[in-house]
Amino acid sequence: MKTLAWSAVAATAILAPALAQAHGIWFAQRAKQIAIIYGVGADDLQTVKRLPGMENLQAWDAELNPVAAQLRTDGSLVVVDTDAPPTIVSVVLQNGTWSWLPDGEIVKKSKDEAPTATKTETTIKYAVTIQGPLTKPVPLIPAQALQIVPVGKIPEKLGEPLTYRVSWKGKPVAGAGVINDFVNDPDAVEVKTKADGTVTLPVRNQGLNVIRAVLVTPTDNPAKTDHYEHTASLAFTLTHKPE
Repeated sequence: MKTLAWSAVAATAILAPALAQAHGIWFAQRAKQIAIIYGVGADDLQTVKRLPGMENLQAWDAELNPVAAQLRTDGSLVVVDTDAPPTIVSVVLQNGTWSWLPDGEIVKKSKDEAPTATKTETTIKYAVTIQGPLTKPVPLIPAQALQIVPVGKIPEKLGEPLTYRVSWKGKPVAGAGVINDFVNDPDAVEVKTKADGTVTLPVRNQGLNVIRAVLVTPTDNPAKTDHYEHTASLAFTLTHKPE
């Protein structure tokens, strides 16, 4: 897995502002296992139900050597099994096409299936987690069309600034909406990435941090959907003091 060079060219595919409360996926520890969570804020929704849409699970060690990984269910959880302890894990969820009906109901149907819909969007969720110290920079992962990457070393203490770069198909993207704590502050005002795709925010938690970015791109099939909504997360954990 090679670290790709950053491009100074911003993507031009943005059509519409991101939705502040878009659901996403992220990685978190559950009973010493790496689990995939689907939801927003404190809402931990039915991840197992969405397992059929998950794809491109990948894992690497600290030297960015691939680590074999697979998904399995454990009760109400989807967890990641690996052949060795991973340092980076990523996954994609093809979450389907959803339509908003005039009465406010949201149904999993395309525009042609719900002709009275006021809005229809196709949603794709991306997630990356950093599970331990790295000896190399976090790479751009081709399967992660929208990806959040920390620029430089992750601080050891909450409150310290950390710059993130958001990329779209390998290039820095301006105008992506970023929030600093998707789990504990999902209604935060988004900070938009600059022309170089970067945003600098204080590390929020001395524990699990889940940063979220959203980008809306044009439809290539207007008969089926109005646009695509891409939601990416980056999760990492700061260690606490010894007990």
